[in-house]
Amino acid sequence: MNKYELALVVSANVEDEVRNATIEQVKELITRFGGTITDPGTCEKKKLAYDIQHMSEGYYNFIKFEAEAATPAEVESRIR
Repeated sequence: MNKYELALVVSANVEDEVRNATIEQVKELITRFGGTITDPGTCEKKKLAYDIQHMSEGYYNFIKFEAEAATPAEVESRIR
């Protein structure tokens, strides 16, 4: 098993419930494809390095997990 860290940025304009649900969906994807979450991370509001779709802030969450080599590609394709 390899160690990975997924950086997730959620819009600062969404409600807390929507943000938390989005993070949980990503965690579910990781476990569905055989990953084991080692550190779920904490969600912090930060200023973006540059505006994305006219937004200057976002909630950052870094999720650490262990998985086989194919898992990150599967998770990324489902997120996009």
